[in-house]
Amino acid sequence: MIMITKRILLLLTLLAATAPLKAVEEVLNGIAAVVNGEIITFSQVRELVGARERSAAEIYHGEELQRRIKEMRQGAVQDLVDRALILQEFRKKEFNIPSYIIDDSINRIIRQEFGGDRTAFVKTLQAQGYTMARFREVEKDKITVQAMRQAKTSDNIIVSPVKIREYYNKNSAAYTSPEQVKLRMIVLKEGSSNGDAPSDSSAGKKQMAAELREKLAGGAEFDRLAQMYSEDSTSDMGGDWGWIERKTLNEDLAKVAFSLKPGEISTVTQLDNGYYILMVEARKPAVTKPLSEVQPEIVQALIQEEKLKGQERWLKGLREKAYIKIL
Repeated sequence: MIMITKRILLLLTLLAATAPLKAVEEVLNGIAAVVNGEIITFSQVRELVGARERSAAEIYHGEELQRRIKEMRQGAVQDLVDRALILQEFRKKEFNIPSYIIDDSINRIIRQEFGGDRTAFVKTLQAQGYTMARFREVEKDKITVQAMRQAKTSDNIIVSPVKIREYYNKNSAAYTSPEQVKLRMIVLKEGSSNGDAPSDSSAGKKQMAAELREKLAGGAEFDRLAQMYSEDSTSDMGGDWGWIERKTLNEDLAKVAFSLKPGEISTVTQLDNGYYILMVEARKPAVTKPLSEVQPEIVQALIQEEKLKGQERWLKGLREKAYIKIL
């Protein structure tokens, strides 16, 4: 039952993302836009963004939620307008999509998303009020849009070394592994965490932390003491946190950890919820991959940027020649 539900949700996403524009007689709930006489309805807009709106409602509320929903719907209207323009251009040019391409696409969906079970696929369509013929139309439109977009991109884009270097410098953080330390920690938690004056238990923990620090200074093994006394989830592993970045820790603890040299043990650090003793076993400096190593990745990114710019220029031309009214 769970698998069928997932399949239905997936198919709904496919249908919503590719649903063709409906004729005027099918409009039941208002017009969102008109593109050269072709209607885009509010229901199409909601179909396209429904899943994202539900996800947003789990995170945002009030005015922020309304603002995000408005932005999503505005973006959806523009996407549907562009899609209508592309399909109209395709029909105007009297192009054609061979049937076998549509067959291959549908068979791929059945194979990848339904485990090759064509019956389950058809039943899912029927449960949502779609026939196979209708779904073929949906797939044909989706393939058409993809093909038309691709046709407006050049395969002979040359990226200059200057642009490669500029992109590398601008995005160097993406190619940099941050500084890391191999950390062990002993944690003694406060007996009281309600903001009142420390209890006798809390005072005892403070004294215990001082005594443990003294033992460590005298040569006691950090991992053994952590196993015996530490009160966090790594105690069984001798307080071993492994290799960590700054963002892994509380800001105050990160300052302590990344100020230590390999083999050095911190003094007792008191925070609101307890007492901490840190030891750094080793360090790794931040390392940025050289341009030579990431250049192929950068070239592909820049080529993709140029292709998208080419598509946008083409779409801009279609928009300028069209009658478009967004309501």
